Amino acid sequence: MAAAATTTLSRSSTRILVASADPTFRKRLMQSPAYTEALSEEAVGGAHALAKLAHFSCDSVLLDRNLPDLDAGEVADLIRHRYPRTEVEFVDSRMECRLREEKAGVHSRVESADENTPDLEDLRRSDLGCSLLLDESAETLPAMLGSSSAMRYVYRMARMVAPRDTTVLITGETGTGKELVAQAIHKLSPRANHPFVVVNCAAIPEALFESELFGYSRGAFTGAVQSRLGRVHVAQGGTLFLDEIGELPLNMQAKLLRFLQNGEVQRLGSSEVYRVDVRVICATNMNLLEHIQSKQFRQDLYYRLAIFPLVVPPLRERAEDISVLCKHFLAQLCVENSVPPKQLTASALGVLQRAGWEGNVRELQHAVERAFILSGDTNTLSAEHFQLFGERTQLREI
Repeated sequence: MAAAATTTLSRSSTRILVASADPTFRKRLMQSPAYTEALSEEAVGGAHALAKLAHFSCDSVLLDRNLPDLDAGEVADLIRHRYPRTEVEFVDSRMECRLREEKAGVHSRVESADENTPDLEDLRRSDLGCSLLLDESAETLPAMLGSSSAMRYVYRMARMVAPRDTTVLITGETGTGKELVAQAIHKLSPRANHPFVVVNCAAIPEALFESELFGYSRGAFTGAVQSRLGRVHVAQGGTLFLDEIGELPLNMQAKLLRFLQNGEVQRLGSSEVYRVDVRVICATNMNLLEHIQSKQFRQDLYYRLAIFPLVVPPLRERAEDISVLCKHFLAQLCVENSVPPKQLTASALGVLQRAGWEGNVRELQHAVERAFILSGDTNTLSAEHFQLFGERTQLREI
Protein backbone atom coordinates (compact mmCIF):
# COMPACT_ATOMS: atom_id res chain seq x y z
CA MET A 1 0.00 0.00 0.00
CA ALA A 2 1.29 3.44 -0.88
CA ALA A 3 2.26 5.74 1.95
CA ALA A 4 -0.67 7.77 3.23
CA ALA A 5 -0.85 11.38 2.14
CA THR A 6 -0.60 14.01 4.85
CA THR A 7 -1.86 17.53 5.12
CA THR A 8 -1.45 20.39 7.55
CA LEU A 9 -4.45 21.35 9.64
CA SER A 10 -4.57 25.12 9.50
CA ARG A 11 -8.22 25.40 10.50
CA SER A 12 -9.01 26.03 14.13
CA SER A 13 -12.26 24.21 14.97
CA THR A 14 -14.60 25.57 17.58
CA ARG A 15 -15.48 22.10 18.90
CA ILE A 16 -13.48 18.92 18.33
CA LEU A 17 -13.62 15.30 19.42
CA VAL A 18 -10.38 13.34 19.61
CA ALA A 19 -10.81 9.56 19.50
CA SER A 20 -7.77 7.44 20.33
CA ALA A 21 -6.84 4.80 22.91
CA ASP A 22 -3.52 6.58 23.53
CA PRO A 23 -4.00 9.35 26.15
CA THR A 24 -0.62 10.93 25.35
CA PHE A 25 -1.48 11.09 21.68
CA ARG A 26 -4.89 12.64 22.45
CA LYS A 27 -3.26 15.28 24.61
CA ARG A 28 -0.68 16.15 21.94
CA LEU A 29 -3.40 16.62 19.34
CA MET A 30 -5.53 18.83 21.59
CA GLN A 31 -2.49 20.95 22.46
CA SER A 32 -1.43 21.41 18.84
CA PRO A 33 -1.55 25.06 17.66
CA ALA A 34 -4.57 24.37 15.43
CA TYR A 35 -6.72 23.36 18.40
CA THR A 36 -5.38 25.10 21.50
CA GLU A 37 -8.44 27.38 21.70
CA ALA A 38 -10.97 24.75 20.68
CA LEU A 39 -13.55 23.21 23.00
CA SER A 40 -12.47 19.57 22.96
CA GLU A 41 -13.75 16.21 24.14
CA GLU A 42 -11.95 12.88 24.28
CA ALA A 43 -13.01 9.33 23.41
CA VAL A 44 -11.02 6.18 24.11
CA GLY A 45 -12.36 4.23 21.13
CA GLY A 46 -14.79 4.15 18.24
CA ALA A 47 -17.84 3.13 20.26
CA HIS A 48 -17.08 5.79 22.87
CA ALA A 49 -16.78 8.39 20.10
CA LEU A 50 -20.22 7.47 18.71
CA ALA A 51 -21.75 7.73 22.19
CA LYS A 52 -20.09 11.10 22.76
CA LEU A 53 -21.41 12.50 19.48
CA ALA A 54 -24.96 11.74 20.58
CA HIS A 55 -24.76 14.73 22.92
CA PHE A 56 -21.61 16.62 21.87
CA SER A 57 -22.11 18.54 18.64
CA CYS A 58 -18.71 19.23 17.11
CA ASP A 59 -17.12 20.60 13.96
CA SER A 60 -14.38 18.00 13.61
CA VAL A 61 -13.56 14.49 14.76
CA LEU A 62 -9.90 13.43 14.86
CA LEU A 63 -10.13 9.65 14.48
CA ASP A 64 -7.17 7.41 15.19
CA ARG A 65 -6.72 4.69 12.58
CA ASN A 66 -5.60 2.36 15.38
CA LEU A 67 -8.85 2.10 17.36
CA PRO A 68 -8.99 -0.71 19.92
CA ASP A 69 -12.62 -1.75 19.35
CA LEU A 70 -14.04 -0.85 15.93
CA ASP A 71 -12.66 -0.37 12.45
CA ALA A 72 -11.80 3.31 11.93
CA GLY A 73 -13.26 3.33 8.42
CA GLU A 74 -16.53 1.91 9.67
CA VAL A 75 -16.74 4.52 12.45
CA ALA A 76 -15.95 7.31 9.98
CA ASP A 77 -18.78 6.24 7.67
CA LEU A 78 -21.20 6.15 10.60
CA ILE A 79 -20.22 9.66 11.65
CA ARG A 80 -20.45 11.07 8.13
CA HIS A 81 -23.91 9.61 7.63
CA ARG A 82 -25.33 10.65 11.00
CA TYR A 83 -23.60 14.03 11.24
CA PRO A 84 -22.97 15.26 7.67
CA ARG A 85 -21.75 18.67 8.91
CA THR A 86 -19.04 17.11 11.05
CA GLU A 87 -15.66 16.72 9.39
CA VAL A 88 -13.75 13.50 9.98
CA GLU A 89 -9.95 13.61 9.95
CA PHE A 90 -7.94 10.40 10.19
CA VAL A 91 -4.92 10.53 12.47
CA ASP A 92 -2.37 7.88 13.35
CA SER A 93 -1.01 7.35 16.86
CA ARG A 94 1.91 5.47 15.34
CA MET A 95 3.14 8.75 13.91
CA GLU A 96 3.82 10.04 17.42
CA CYS A 97 7.56 9.97 16.84
CA ARG A 98 7.07 12.36 13.91
CA LEU A 99 4.77 14.57 15.97
CA ARG A 100 7.40 14.72 18.69
CA GLU A 101 9.86 16.14 16.17
CA GLU A 102 7.50 18.94 15.20
CA LYS A 103 8.77 22.30 16.37
CA ALA A 104 6.71 24.68 18.45
CA GLY A 105 4.37 26.74 16.30
CA VAL A 106 4.23 24.21 13.47
CA HIS A 107 0.85 22.57 12.98
CA SER A 108 0.56 18.89 13.78
CA ARG A 109 0.47 16.71 10.73
CA VAL A 110 -2.32 14.22 10.41
CA GLU A 111 -3.52 11.91 7.71
CA SER A 112 -5.99 13.43 5.32
CA ALA A 113 -9.46 12.00 4.93
CA ASP A 114 -9.54 13.18 1.31
CA GLU A 115 -11.44 10.88 -1.03
CA ASN A 116 -8.39 10.42 -3.26
CA THR A 117 -5.92 9.15 -0.69
CA PRO A 118 -4.70 5.62 -1.46
CA ASP A 119 -5.69 4.38 2.00
CA LEU A 120 -9.33 5.32 1.50
CA GLU A 121 -9.32 3.93 -2.00
CA ASP A 122 -8.04 0.62 -0.62
CA LEU A 123 -10.73 0.73 2.07
CA ARG A 124 -13.46 1.37 -0.48
CA ARG A 125 -12.26 -1.62 -2.54
CA SER A 126 -12.32 -3.90 0.51
CA ASP A 127 -15.39 -5.97 1.43
CA LEU A 128 -15.94 -3.91 4.59
CA GLY A 129 -15.57 -0.62 2.75
CA CYS A 130 -18.05 -1.65 0.09
CA SER A 131 -20.59 -2.64 2.75
CA LEU A 132 -20.33 0.79 4.34
CA LEU A 133 -20.83 2.92 1.24
CA LEU A 134 -24.60 3.03 1.76
CA ASP A 135 -25.28 1.04 -1.36
CA GLU A 136 -28.77 0.49 -2.67
CA SER A 137 -28.75 -3.30 -2.24
CA ALA A 138 -28.79 -3.58 1.56
CA GLU A 139 -30.74 -6.67 2.64
CA THR A 140 -33.76 -6.22 4.85
CA LEU A 141 -33.80 -7.59 8.38
CA PRO A 142 -35.75 -10.71 9.38
CA ALA A 143 -39.48 -9.91 9.80
CA MET A 144 -39.01 -6.31 8.62
CA LEU A 145 -40.31 -4.61 5.48
CA GLY A 146 -39.46 -1.42 3.62
CA SER A 147 -36.89 -0.27 1.10
CA SER A 148 -36.71 3.45 1.89
CA SER A 149 -33.25 4.96 2.32
CA ALA A 150 -33.97 5.51 6.02
CA MET A 151 -34.70 1.82 6.55
CA ARG A 152 -31.83 0.62 4.38
CA TYR A 153 -29.54 2.52 6.71
CA VAL A 154 -31.09 0.75 9.73
CA TYR A 155 -30.62 -2.61 8.01
CA ARG A 156 -26.95 -1.91 7.31
CA MET A 157 -26.17 -0.73 10.81
CA ALA A 158 -28.03 -3.67 12.41
CA ARG A 159 -26.19 -6.18 10.21
CA MET A 160 -22.90 -4.50 11.03
CA VAL A 161 -23.33 -4.75 14.79
CA ALA A 162 -25.13 -8.12 14.90
CA PRO A 163 -22.01 -10.36 14.88
CA ARG A 164 -20.48 -8.48 17.82
CA ASP A 165 -21.36 -8.59 21.51
CA THR A 166 -21.61 -4.79 21.58
CA THR A 167 -24.45 -3.31 23.64
CA VAL A 168 -27.03 -1.63 21.37
CA LEU A 169 -29.43 1.19 22.28
CA ILE A 170 -32.39 1.35 19.88
CA THR A 171 -34.36 4.58 19.97
CA GLY A 172 -37.46 5.69 18.12
CA GLU A 173 -41.08 6.65 18.54
CA THR A 174 -43.73 4.24 19.78
CA GLY A 175 -44.77 1.76 17.11
CA THR A 176 -41.71 2.05 14.86
CA GLY A 177 -40.62 -1.56 15.34
CA LYS A 178 -37.76 -1.29 17.84
CA GLU A 179 -38.33 -4.78 19.20
CA LEU A 180 -38.31 -6.22 15.68
CA VAL A 181 -34.90 -4.64 15.12
CA ALA A 182 -33.66 -6.15 18.39
CA GLN A 183 -34.97 -9.58 17.41
CA ALA A 184 -33.32 -9.28 14.00
CA ILE A 185 -29.96 -8.40 15.55
CA HIS A 186 -30.29 -11.47 17.77
CA LYS A 187 -31.22 -13.75 14.86
CA LEU A 188 -28.26 -12.53 12.82
CA SER A 189 -25.82 -12.98 15.71
CA PRO A 190 -23.84 -16.04 16.83
CA ARG A 191 -26.31 -16.20 19.74
CA ALA A 192 -29.28 -16.95 17.48
CA ASN A 193 -29.76 -20.48 18.84
CA HIS A 194 -29.90 -19.24 22.43
CA PRO A 195 -32.72 -17.40 24.26
CA PHE A 196 -34.03 -13.96 23.36
CA VAL A 197 -35.46 -12.75 26.67
CA VAL A 198 -37.67 -9.63 26.75
CA VAL A 199 -38.01 -7.46 29.84
CA ASN A 200 -40.52 -4.62 29.65
CA CYS A 201 -39.16 -2.16 32.20
CA ALA A 202 -42.44 -0.23 32.24
CA ALA A 203 -44.51 -3.28 33.20
CA ILE A 204 -42.63 -4.45 36.31
CA PRO A 205 -43.43 -2.84 39.70
CA GLU A 206 -40.39 -1.14 41.20
CA ALA A 207 -40.47 -3.34 44.31
CA LEU A 208 -40.22 -6.50 42.19
CA PHE A 209 -37.68 -5.33 39.65
CA GLU A 210 -34.54 -6.71 41.29
CA SER A 211 -36.03 -10.16 41.84
CA GLU A 212 -37.42 -10.27 38.29
CA LEU A 213 -34.12 -9.28 36.73
CA PHE A 214 -31.64 -11.11 38.94
CA GLY A 215 -33.77 -13.78 40.62
CA TYR A 216 -34.13 -14.71 44.28
CA SER A 217 -33.36 -17.58 46.64
CA ARG A 218 -35.88 -19.43 48.82
CA GLY A 219 -36.81 -17.41 51.88
CA ALA A 220 -35.50 -14.13 50.49
CA PHE A 221 -38.86 -12.52 51.27
CA THR A 222 -42.36 -13.51 52.35
CA GLY A 223 -43.83 -15.84 49.75
CA ALA A 224 -40.47 -16.92 48.29
CA VAL A 225 -41.11 -20.63 48.87
CA GLN A 226 -38.56 -21.70 46.28
CA SER A 227 -35.60 -20.20 44.47
CA ARG A 228 -36.11 -18.64 41.07
CA LEU A 229 -33.76 -17.60 38.29
CA GLY A 230 -33.99 -14.02 37.07
CA ARG A 231 -34.44 -12.93 33.46
CA VAL A 232 -30.72 -12.26 33.14
CA HIS A 233 -29.87 -15.84 34.05
CA VAL A 234 -32.59 -17.21 31.76
CA ALA A 235 -30.94 -15.35 28.86
CA GLN A 236 -27.62 -17.19 29.41
CA GLY A 237 -25.77 -17.48 26.11
CA GLY A 238 -28.34 -15.35 24.33
CA THR A 239 -29.71 -11.81 24.29
CA LEU A 240 -31.43 -9.81 27.02
CA PHE A 241 -33.73 -7.18 25.52
CA LEU A 242 -34.59 -4.38 27.96
CA ASP A 243 -37.55 -2.57 26.44
CA GLU A 244 -38.57 0.89 27.70
CA ILE A 245 -35.21 1.23 29.46
CA GLY A 246 -36.04 4.84 30.30
CA GLU A 247 -38.60 3.52 32.83
CA LEU A 248 -35.93 1.67 34.81
CA PRO A 249 -36.06 2.82 38.48
CA LEU A 250 -33.03 4.81 39.64
CA ASN A 251 -32.07 2.30 42.32
CA MET A 252 -32.00 -0.46 39.69
CA GLN A 253 -29.92 1.60 37.28
CA ALA A 254 -26.86 1.29 39.53
CA LYS A 255 -27.35 -2.48 39.81
CA LEU A 256 -27.78 -2.87 36.05
CA LEU A 257 -24.63 -0.83 35.48
CA ARG A 258 -22.67 -3.11 37.81
CA PHE A 259 -23.94 -6.18 35.97
CA LEU A 260 -22.96 -4.70 32.61
CA GLN A 261 -19.47 -3.96 33.90
CA ASN A 262 -18.64 -7.31 35.49
CA GLY A 263 -21.13 -9.79 34.00
CA GLU A 264 -22.04 -11.14 37.43
CA VAL A 265 -25.44 -11.87 38.96
CA GLN A 266 -26.31 -12.17 42.64
CA ARG A 267 -29.78 -13.41 43.42
CA LEU A 268 -31.82 -11.59 46.02
CA GLY A 269 -31.28 -13.19 49.43
CA SER A 270 -28.19 -15.13 48.37
CA SER A 271 -24.47 -14.54 48.80
CA GLU A 272 -23.59 -16.63 45.75
CA VAL A 273 -22.36 -14.83 42.65
CA TYR A 274 -22.89 -16.28 39.17
CA ARG A 275 -21.14 -15.25 35.99
CA VAL A 276 -23.39 -15.04 32.94
CA ASP A 277 -22.73 -14.59 29.25
CA VAL A 278 -25.47 -12.31 27.95
CA ARG A 279 -25.64 -9.70 25.22
CA VAL A 280 -27.77 -6.68 26.15
CA ILE A 281 -29.94 -4.69 23.73
CA CYS A 282 -32.09 -1.82 25.02
CA ALA A 283 -34.86 0.26 23.52
CA THR A 284 -36.68 3.45 24.44
CA ASN A 285 -38.98 6.08 22.97
CA MET A 286 -37.65 8.64 25.47
CA ASN A 287 -34.91 11.21 25.11
CA LEU A 288 -32.50 9.77 27.66
CA LEU A 289 -30.24 12.83 27.47
CA GLU A 290 -33.11 14.97 28.77
CA HIS A 291 -33.67 12.42 31.55
CA ILE A 292 -29.99 12.69 32.44
CA GLN A 293 -30.37 16.46 32.78
CA SER A 294 -33.38 16.01 35.06
CA LYS A 295 -31.49 13.41 37.16
CA GLN A 296 -33.90 10.65 36.19
CA PHE A 297 -31.32 8.58 34.34
CA ARG A 298 -27.69 7.90 35.18
CA GLN A 299 -25.19 9.35 32.75
CA ASP A 300 -22.68 6.52 33.29
CA LEU A 301 -25.36 3.94 32.51
CA TYR A 302 -26.32 5.82 29.34
CA TYR A 303 -22.74 5.69 28.07
CA ARG A 304 -22.61 1.97 28.80
CA LEU A 305 -25.88 1.29 27.00
CA ALA A 306 -25.34 3.60 24.02
CA ILE A 307 -22.13 2.00 22.79
CA PHE A 308 -23.88 1.49 19.46
CA PRO A 309 -26.94 3.79 19.18
CA LEU A 310 -29.44 2.92 16.45
CA VAL A 311 -32.40 5.16 15.57
CA VAL A 312 -35.50 3.66 13.94
CA PRO A 313 -37.18 6.36 11.81
CA PRO A 314 -40.87 7.26 12.19
CA LEU A 315 -43.26 6.18 9.44
CA ARG A 316 -43.76 9.77 8.24
CA GLU A 317 -40.06 9.82 7.24
CA ARG A 318 -40.42 6.65 5.18
CA ALA A 319 -43.72 7.25 3.38
CA GLU A 320 -42.54 5.19 0.40
CA ASP A 321 -42.74 2.10 2.63
CA ILE A 322 -46.44 2.54 3.41
CA SER A 323 -47.61 0.73 0.27
CA VAL A 324 -45.60 -2.45 0.88
CA LEU A 325 -46.54 -2.46 4.58
CA CYS A 326 -50.25 -2.08 3.84
CA LYS A 327 -50.20 -4.85 1.23
CA HIS A 328 -48.38 -7.14 3.64
CA PHE A 329 -50.83 -6.52 6.49
CA LEU A 330 -53.80 -6.99 4.15
CA ALA A 331 -52.47 -10.25 2.69
CA GLN A 332 -51.81 -11.51 6.21
CA LEU A 333 -55.40 -10.72 7.28
CA CYS A 334 -56.83 -12.49 4.25
CA VAL A 335 -54.85 -15.65 5.02
CA GLU A 336 -55.72 -15.58 8.73
CA ASN A 337 -59.45 -15.16 7.95
CA SER A 338 -59.50 -17.63 5.02
CA VAL A 339 -60.88 -15.12 2.52
CA PRO A 340 -59.85 -14.47 -1.09
CA PRO A 341 -57.09 -11.87 -1.58
CA LYS A 342 -58.15 -8.22 -1.39
CA GLN A 343 -56.61 -5.17 -3.02
CA LEU A 344 -56.07 -1.55 -1.98
CA THR A 345 -57.33 1.13 -4.35
CA ALA A 346 -54.95 3.83 -5.53
CA SER A 347 -57.00 6.48 -3.75
CA ALA A 348 -56.78 4.52 -0.49
CA LEU A 349 -53.00 4.35 -0.77
CA GLY A 350 -52.92 8.05 -1.57
CA VAL A 351 -54.72 9.10 1.58
CA LEU A 352 -52.73 6.64 3.70
CA GLN A 353 -49.47 8.10 2.47
CA ARG A 354 -50.63 11.60 3.42
CA ALA A 355 -51.66 10.67 6.97
CA GLY A 356 -49.55 11.69 9.97
CA TRP A 357 -49.23 8.24 11.62
CA GLU A 358 -48.24 9.36 15.09
CA GLY A 359 -48.58 5.71 16.12
CA ASN A 360 -46.29 4.73 13.24
CA VAL A 361 -46.32 1.17 11.82
CA ARG A 362 -48.46 -0.18 14.65
CA GLU A 363 -51.14 2.45 13.97
CA LEU A 364 -51.00 1.68 10.26
CA GLN A 365 -51.46 -2.04 10.93
CA HIS A 366 -54.52 -1.36 13.09
CA ALA A 367 -55.97 0.95 10.44
CA VAL A 368 -55.64 -1.77 7.80
CA GLU A 369 -57.32 -4.28 10.11
CA ARG A 370 -60.29 -1.93 10.70
CA ALA A 371 -60.61 -1.29 6.98
CA PHE A 372 -60.46 -5.03 6.32
CA ILE A 373 -63.42 -5.56 8.66
CA LEU A 374 -65.39 -2.68 7.16
CA SER A 375 -64.80 -3.92 3.61
CA GLY A 376 -67.02 -6.94 4.29
CA ASP A 377 -67.38 -9.21 1.27
CA THR A 378 -65.90 -6.75 -1.23
CA ASN A 379 -62.53 -7.53 -2.77
CA THR A 380 -61.12 -4.01 -2.47
CA LEU A 381 -60.30 -1.56 0.33
CA SER A 382 -61.04 2.03 -0.66
CA ALA A 383 -60.46 5.31 1.14
CA GLU A 384 -63.94 5.24 2.72
CA HIS A 385 -62.99 2.05 4.58
CA PHE A 386 -60.20 3.94 6.33
CA GLN A 387 -62.41 6.39 8.18
CA LEU A 388 -60.78 6.57 11.62
CA PHE A 389 -63.97 6.75 13.71
CA GLY A 390 -63.79 10.40 14.75
CA GLU A 391 -60.02 10.45 15.20
CA ARG A 392 -57.93 13.48 14.38
CA THR A 393 -57.63 12.85 10.63
CA GLN A 394 -60.59 11.98 8.43
CA LEU A 395 -59.62 10.14 5.23
CA ARG A 396 -61.87 10.73 2.27
CA GLU A 397 -62.08 9.36 -1.28
CA ILE A 398 -60.57 11.84 -3.76
